[in-house]
Amino acid sequence: MRRLVIWFAAALLTVMLTLLAFCPAAWLATALERQTGGRLTLGDAQGTLWRGSAFVGGAPGKTDPVTPLLPGRFSWSISPLLLFGRVDAELENSSALSQTLKVTGTWSQWQVGPAAIDLPADRLSGLGAPLNTIQLSGQMQLSWGPLLLVRQGERIAVNGTMDLDLNNVASRLSQIRPLGAYKVIVVWTGQEAQLELKTASGPMLLTGTGALKNGQFHFSGRAEAEAGQEQKLANLLNLLGQHQKDGNKDVYALKL
Repeated sequence: MRRLVIWFAAALLTVMLTLLAFCPAAWLATALERQTGGRLTLGDAQGTLWRGSAFVGGAPGKTDPVTPLLPGRFSWSISPLLLFGRVDAELENSSALSQTLKVTGTWSQWQVGPAAIDLPADRLSGLGAPLNTIQLSGQMQLSWGPLLLVRQGERIAVNGTMDLDLNNVASRLSQIRPLGAYKVIVVWTGQEAQLELKTASGPMLLTGTGALKNGQFHFSGRAEAEAGQEQKLANLLNLLGQHQKDGNKDVYALKL
């Protein structure tokens, strides 16, 4: 009887290890969909959980078709040491990432290496309103230095800085092209973040600050047009915020 139990346990362990070794990459897609409410997913996932590839896609709603949000396919490799509590993973995409993204750590704490990723603004309309109404175009790049992520219960605490650069931004709602170039700086401290929006060049000028605290995001800023461009930008600015007067200037309050 004892020998039978040993053989049964060995067979069960073999089956479990086989399943883990060949679990499909689609499992990652399911996990991403669950975490983002179906707004993001991995399209055409190929390979396994440990070594595979897919494109990152998005959809305005759960029943809407998935469209690629980022250029190229992302390829990943995850060390099987994950089963023993050690994280050692790499993510590659020569069309979007500036370099191989490396993630190391444990089940509860991860160090994310520095990198930058290109975000084509015109593809963001696939995420739904209001982006599908504004229909932005231009070049966007999100970059970051070393990041530390720590699991705290059901939440993730982040420490580090991210920069979002937006260049040659345009919208179908305005005939002026480009509208300007902008920079967003985000400083993460645990489960809170501070955000600052700056304008590098006009003619549409945007400034503001925001904060993420207790799971809620608040942003306050203003939008205005360079001198001589007020009428051409009036329709777009009215959509962005409430019209106000600052002396002789027409400004628009940005509130989130």
